[in-house]
Amino acid sequence: MVTNAEVLRYLTALDFPATRDDIVAEAERAGAPNDVLRALRAMPPVDYGNIDEVSRSAHTNPNPEVTPADLAARARDRKHQRVARHLRPS
Repeated sequence: MVTNAEVLRYLTALDFPATRDDIVAEAERAGAPNDVLRALRAMPPVDYGNIDEVSRSAHTNPNPEVTPADLAARARDRKHQRVARHLRPS
């Protein structure tokens, strides 16, 4: 999964507002790799007013230090999950 920085690197010359197709075309012109193009193509087909809207909509990993495996391990860790009061042991 690509990061926001990797996606935004290929959109520096883009003028806004821009459609998703305009954004993908600009990334292709800039020589973006397939992972970046895939993340941009997965965005909703609306008009984007600025680069911040693109970074929020692109399917990227906002925190590259946290991997999908880390997120799965946290989900399996039951000791830190909250338990409703009526389900707690007496």
